[in-house]
Amino acid sequence: MTDHPTPRPARYAPPPRALIGMVHVAALPGTPRSSRTVRDLAAQAAREAETLADAGFDAVLIENMHDAPYLNAEVGPEITAAMTACALAVRRAAPDLPLGVQVLAAANRAALAVALASGAEFIRAENFVFAHTADEGLMPNADAGPLLRERRRLDADHIAVFADLKKKHAAHALTADVSVAEAARAAHFFAADGLIITGAATGDAAPITDLRAAATAAPLPVLAGSGVTTQNVAETLAVARAAIVGSWIKETGDWRNPVDPARARALVAAARA
Repeated sequence: MTDHPTPRPARYAPPPRALIGMVHVAALPGTPRSSRTVRDLAAQAAREAETLADAGFDAVLIENMHDAPYLNAEVGPEITAAMTACALAVRRAAPDLPLGVQVLAAANRAALAVALASGAEFIRAENFVFAHTADEGLMPNADAGPLLRERRRLDADHIAVFADLKKKHAAHALTADVSVAEAARAAHFFAADGLIITGAATGDAAPITDLRAAATAAPLPVLAGSGVTTQNVAETLAVARAAIVGSWIKETGDWRNPVDPARARALVAAARA
């Protein structure tokens, strides 16, 4: 009898020209700005996800961005539990949209746990390859090895991992001699399912040259992870497979505000045009 290897499970990959809308969950329990119940947080996240679905977005990504200042790579069980409650509410509100999870900062295994419990399709992972210094402090160890072993241990191989390269809000002097293309090749070698390119900070556009370098270097979907607007979405999606949008679609273009239905529809229209 011949043994056959277990086939690799199909994982979510964004369709060409996809728009992934960010839902920034309000401050979670135990964080400095926390003031609301988990039920309220989940209800707001669900409303924003429904707005994104109605506007025509292709997927939704939830993130705990209001939890600043962030912990470095480790969060408490209360964060994982609250994010799971929010993810489940988003799933119910927008059942037809693929769902992603990110837990800041670089708490990738917590994000994986939330994704598994809520039935999400992907996570956004920081610090996947190479070391760097973020505003949370030194991130000295690449997380690809531990994260993908945890995915295997949990029998969660169906969950895709989209890896940030040279992430925003970080200094990359440690890897100044490593190009975006080389980082993309390393992430591909370490089995990432997609590559995320950002600008230097939230709201800054990902350089087209960096998007093109990553797309040329590795046979993986490349996602623009910041700074997408109605003015640059067409140019961005001519190079990147997908765009993650968090700031421009919020009221007044500020990520701290709720999703603005009119701005969300306008971005979809610009992308489809």
